[in-house]
Amino acid sequence: MIQSPFLTISNISKVFGNYKALDNVSLDIKQGEFISLLGPSGCGKTTLLRIIGGFMQPTQGNVVIDGEDITKLSPNKRPLNTVFQNYALFPHMSVLQNVAYGPMRHGVSRQDAGKRAIETLEMVGLAHLATRRPREMSGGQQQRVALARAIVNKPKLLLLDEPLSALDLQLRKHMQLELKQLQMDLGITFIFVTHDQEEAMAMSDRIAVMSAGKIEQVDIGKEIYRKPKTRFVADFIGDANFLPVSPNGSEVILQGSTSHVGVLRPENLHVFTSERDVPSDWISIAANVEALTYVSGTSNVYLKAGQLSLHAKTYGGSTFNASSTVWAGFDPANLHLQVA
Repeated sequence: MIQSPFLTISNISKVFGNYKALDNVSLDIKQGEFISLLGPSGCGKTTLLRIIGGFMQPTQGNVVIDGEDITKLSPNKRPLNTVFQNYALFPHMSVLQNVAYGPMRHGVSRQDAGKRAIETLEMVGLAHLATRRPREMSGGQQQRVALARAIVNKPKLLLLDEPLSALDLQLRKHMQLELKQLQMDLGITFIFVTHDQEEAMAMSDRIAVMSAGKIEQVDIGKEIYRKPKTRFVADFIGDANFLPVSPNGSEVILQGSTSHVGVLRPENLHVFTSERDVPSDWISIAANVEALTYVSGTSNVYLKAGQLSLHAKTYGGSTFNASSTVWAGFDPANLHLQVA
């Protein structure tokens, strides 16, 4: 039996004057799924999130949650909650009061709201700080309070608008793991907005890559990385070599022109000192080393073959020097063909 989508976004467009922020966007999301809207600034991801949350009305299209059309409903009438980038905590309230505020607004008694707030703070590891004010807490702790306040009413859907962007790198990575674990424990559907590819890849069940108001591709992170459907996706997700190739991908075209393009990730391009070292069933290209960098255990080798620039990534040190003549080789099975 095919399960109906929990959230259906149908033909959503949003126009501001002459500017089309969203262009006929459709997306189905499953119950309990963690999905990220990923793309550069101005791609429409936050506009789409705001329309789902009810903070903005679409020019056209519909939003349906659990079979109910909520397109015209105000935010407080929707079975969802939102965690904003700035957390928006009440500075004059304690952590406990911040979290209990939501249940009390829904008619829960002060005593029961406090009990529910403590239980939720325990889930995010902050029950011992319940009496503190937000200003007395670190950025990571404030982020957890914002999460607790968002989930205390047990919404069907949680929207997160780049909630980790203000944190430093190490704390951000730690919070990614905590947030994913929390989502799995709760079973709530999460829609997470980010411009950070690594963040989306680390946390998401699926990723919707957006550009210029449209969704370019929706898939699991591994498939988006290995089999990008468009040139934009291939270029935006990680690093990529774009190779002019023959129609079947069996040859790199260094002379003349071709309308066929192959995407090859840098870790799948290997550098050899001799053509004899290249496996016989691989494609090889004579090239010159233009530059070398070494970052966090990874050697990046930048090559030039005629007018073609190449990037190879190896782990560990490199024995090549700038200006060395080498052979770049790859297994054709790792070449993804026909990216528009």
